Amino acid sequence: MKSRLEIFNGDITKLKVDAIVNAANNSLLGGGGVDGAIHKAAGSQLLEECKTLNGCDTGEAKLTKAYKLPSKFIIHTVGPVWYGGTQNEHDLLTSCYRNCLQIAAENEFKTIAFPSISTGVYGYPMLYAAPIAIRQCINFLESYEFPEKVIFVCFDKIAEKIYKEILAKELKNF
Repeated sequence: MKSRLEIFNGDITKLKVDAIVNAANNSLLGGGGVDGAIHKAAGSQLLEECKTLNGCDTGEAKLTKAYKLPSKFIIHTVGPVWYGGTQNEHDLLTSCYRNCLQIAAENEFKTIAFPSISTGVYGYPMLYAAPIAIRQCINFLESYEFPEKVIFVCFDKIAEKIYKEILAKELKNF
């Protein structure tokens, strides 16, 4: 299992993988943070394709081409806004990861890269979100051949440290 999970500190828009995950908003028409960076790097064709998708519900995921990005595809998912854990945030975030992984499996993507969904402007605490991400990926990979590798992309050294510690702990329990 360990060989199928990786932590990378850097820019998700630079990764040459089958799919990167976009932590999008419900409109799918671009925004700030990872979403804005992906839309900017992919070019205007991404926005045009996203306009045809009629948005995306929180916890769901949709697939587009990656256009000018080195990845082949983008899986857009809408994470929950953090309201202190009282608005079904855990289940919605779990659903984001599961639905993205399901799209990857159905399309036989070998590699998928996730940002830390909902931990930016949506305010989900990294210490709560990272275990959900890692556990969901481990659980999914137990039953599916694809994706062959999941990369957790961290935007700074603090996030990288948190992900590494939680991954080590979860793999011990595995």
